[in-house]
Amino acid sequence: MEAIAAEYKRLEEISLNGWPALQTVLLGGWLVRFADGYTKRSNSVSAIYDGFTKADEKIRICEALYRARGLAPVFKVTPFVHPGDLDDRLRSRGYGKIDHTLVKTAPLAGIEAPSREDLTLTEEITEVWLDAVTELQRLTPSQRETTRRMFANRPLKQGFAMLEENGRPVACGLAVIEDGWAGLYDIVTAPEARGRGFGEAITRGLFRYAHKLGARMGYLLVVRDNAAANGLYDKLGFETVYEYWYRIGTNGKA
Repeated sequence: MEAIAAEYKRLEEISLNGWPALQTVLLGGWLVRFADGYTKRSNSVSAIYDGFTKADEKIRICEALYRARGLAPVFKVTPFVHPGDLDDRLRSRGYGKIDHTLVKTAPLAGIEAPSREDLTLTEEITEVWLDAVTELQRLTPSQRETTRRMFANRPLKQGFAMLEENGRPVACGLAVIEDGWAGLYDIVTAPEARGRGFGEAITRGLFRYAHKLGARMGYLLVVRDNAAANGLYDKLGFETVYEYWYRIGTNGKA
């Protein structure tokens, strides 16, 4: 049991590396992450290590750090948080619970290649891929630039996939590879193109690419209530290994 817990805690570290922050403050064993406010993954506290500072004091410091940047304080609550009662502490301070998420894994050897041959995949982030994710995710110019800064010139291997139809992007996504694991991120399909297998093709293409580069296992993070995405990933053999959610200070105040 302890070995399994250690493996999943390592996976939590890998997933934090997979979707990076632009700045990180190490605070008594907690990782306080910032990326200009773009996504909770990169703008939240990960309390996965123990430290010498008392929890309530660290919470207050984190709150001040986020508010100084005009951001609501956000904490990621996993099975590995220190202290173990962090969720209760945050709830008592008025933090709301959002985005209950499943962490799913599967061996990559059994995932078949995508049926589409027009999938484009690059090892580096490109302007074309940035244009596609900006359109499909409806990113602001600032969020587009943050995405570029997060994924350009990184030490980890990456893959950026895209599908087009009639000259327009209809689906895209990315994978990040570390220590035998491949994480899938930002899989998005244009609303008018959903239900036609584009997301599945992107998923299969990225995981097959990662497997060729030596990744043995795949992981992904999917909101529990996203029935369509969970149906696809279950079809590909993914199983939930742990869950997490976020606690956010109401209107930036806790």
